[in-house]
Amino acid sequence: MSSRLIRKLHRWLGLAFSLSVLIASGSGVIHNVMTRTQAPPPSARPSGGGMDVNAIKLTVAEAVAKLSEPNPEVQAVNLRGIGGQPWYQIYTKASRGPQYVSAVDGKADPAQDEAYAAEIAKNFLAGAEVKKTDFLTAFNTEYINIFRILPVHRFDTGDALDTRVYVSTTTGSVTRHTDKQRQFEATIFTNFHKLGFIPNKDLRDLVLTVMTFGTFLVACLGIALFFATRPKQR
Repeated sequence: MSSRLIRKLHRWLGLAFSLSVLIASGSGVIHNVMTRTQAPPPSARPSGGGMDVNAIKLTVAEAVAKLSEPNPEVQAVNLRGIGGQPWYQIYTKASRGPQYVSAVDGKADPAQDEAYAAEIAKNFLAGAEVKKTDFLTAFNTEYINIFRILPVHRFDTGDALDTRVYVSTTTGSVTRHTDKQRQFEATIFTNFHKLGFIPNKDLRDLVLTVMTFGTFLVACLGIALFFATRPKQR
């Protein structure tokens, strides 16, 4: 391959794929800014409202017997404090989500999942009033797959910052805390660094692979051009 051809390939491919370098480097700067301006993700620590353990009257086996499904295959049981009272949070193989049985009187109440989520949100936001605005069973453009946990409840405060939190009752914690400023920075990073504006993951991965390989190819041509055009020794 002649040095002239290498030079032409390097020039035009460099121009074509310089866009990917600009996008990656520019959004990388935004990422560094985000590490300074945004708090780290909340810890996955249960943050509900406490309970009176002396009020517990039912054993786990007695609580499971209160479920409507016959002979449930129990996979996990948590004891949660909701409204100051102890509730068993029960996961069975057949159920799609947690079921709640009062540890005091054995009452089964599916509404306790949302009540527990709201309590977690309020405690996280120092007692601010919250309103449930969504329940996610799949990731979206704001709650993306890096947050990993589904399903989650979304609660908004309606304040000037448009603060909102995503809550998992499985972990008993807030999985994401954001507002309009934080989300603006996150959206820039997601769209430019990860090409999040392409909804189809397979297509997005293909474009990212082509852009990355193109940048690699331009670098290889630059190295080849360096050796092909170096002064010849006499």
